[in-house]
Amino acid sequence: MSTFHRTSWSIRAGLAGLALGVLPLLAAADIGYYEESLPTSLNPLFARTMSDRRSDELVFDRLFYRSAITNELKSRLVSQFERLDDGKKLKVVIRDGVKWHDGKSLGPDDVCFTLDTMLDPGTPAEMATEFREAIQSCEVVKSENAAVFTFNKVYHNPRERVAFHVLPKHAFDGTAVSPDLDFSSRPVGSGPMKASRGRREVRFTAFPNGHHNAKITDLLLSEGNDPLVQVKTLINGGVFGVISVAPQYRDEVAASDDVALKSYDLRSWWFVALNTNTPTLQDKRVRQAINLTLDRSKLRELTIGVDPDDDNPPCEFVSGPFVQSSPFYNRAVPIQEHSDPARAKELMTQAGASMNAGRWLINGQPITLRIGMNSQLDGEARDLLNQIGNQLQEGGFDRQVFKVPNDEWAQKAVTGRLKDQFDALIGKWSFGVVEDVNDMFHTRAGQQGKYNIFDYTNSQVDGILSRYDAARTDTEAQDAYHDLHAMLADELPYIFLWKLDTKSAWRNEVKNGTITPYFYFTEFDGWRL
Repeated sequence: MSTFHRTSWSIRAGLAGLALGVLPLLAAADIGYYEESLPTSLNPLFARTMSDRRSDELVFDRLFYRSAITNELKSRLVSQFERLDDGKKLKVVIRDGVKWHDGKSLGPDDVCFTLDTMLDPGTPAEMATEFREAIQSCEVVKSENAAVFTFNKVYHNPRERVAFHVLPKHAFDGTAVSPDLDFSSRPVGSGPMKASRGRREVRFTAFPNGHHNAKITDLLLSEGNDPLVQVKTLINGGVFGVISVAPQYRDEVAASDDVALKSYDLRSWWFVALNTNTPTLQDKRVRQAINLTLDRSKLRELTIGVDPDDDNPPCEFVSGPFVQSSPFYNRAVPIQEHSDPARAKELMTQAGASMNAGRWLINGQPITLRIGMNSQLDGEARDLLNQIGNQLQEGGFDRQVFKVPNDEWAQKAVTGRLKDQFDALIGKWSFGVVEDVNDMFHTRAGQQGKYNIFDYTNSQVDGILSRYDAARTDTEAQDAYHDLHAMLADELPYIFLWKLDTKSAWRNEVKNGTITPYFYFTEFDGWRL
């Protein structure tokens, strides 16, 4: 970008900000963008929000990642890998020439140190749980510039299980890492950008490396706050990008000649979990009738604003616990897009229910469903809770609706501690590299089923999940999960709704902005002005 262009851009940014009653955001050479919030930490051990995870992709390298284009597992840090001990171990040879942002060399000791921090009970990192469950240890083999992981069991694709961000061993005093270290604000990484977190912004600066060559030299992350201000500032030239454009403003952004809307796939699917321990809902026919009572097409139109005639909607329906782009999705299972009142009535009658004055009764008592929803979802699908409640009411089910605060959802709902309070819970699951749904559907026992919301139990489902665990090839894993998909679509411990794409927006001056599902900035080296 020329000096004149930078100066004129900064002036336009200032005018746009003043017009909106906000301060100019950008220095002359900054490429600014709005996030939904500032990162809570720049140490990936303590990532809790999507803003944290997106920022981590700019600063650190994950040992393995999936290509945004081919979905292939790749690595910028590993030159070779080898499965050992019948698959119980994985050896990774670290590429030469990779530097940390302070100029020191990255090696296998950093890789093993990172795992050791996650295994150390003195590191209070929630994200470490999945690695503690999967990996037993890591050993440095200096003579081969390699690290050897030993797993707790054999995995069909062990590289997925070590897709963590690598930390610099020399930046810490030991493996018990605290979240309040200065490293969380001024980290040392090996990614394309160095970072520094202030009170109101995060500044990223390009760091040329043997495995990275970012074309954009300066980024400035600011907290978005009002979604209307974000959009207006973007269109008027005050910032270059908005990570998440609220649904009600997407048409305005799409109408701008200067801005491009881009789909951001969070690899998440939305659901209504049903409490199979509730006497009425123990009968599969009642769960199936509830599924047939809901009209997903109308729900999508009313809550997300999707045009029913849109050939490429930002929200696609799913019939099971995977997004349609997943290799685990079973396309033979049909999607229930519209309601089917006649079939729902037939199933309810078979279950012993009778209709009286438009209400379903069992044993003379109306069926009342207490329905909760993660309150955070309201920002993506407005009034979804009430719209689902209204459809069920019209279908003969009494309902009471409640919003569950996000913290309570994370601490209680997903861990099964709200099963005595609700008959149904509306939420969504998001996945990174590993799409392992065993913990959502396995009978809760010991370390299994820890995210089984309503303690659903089915021996056949457990058997299929055991097949997935025992898989030694991708094909065996896919076959198991295809069978799981089919069984859950019939059993319906969850009613599966849709996958909703987040929409980002970037000005046309930003070229080749490939957005990676879930992690966003994994392919940032190719972005340019």
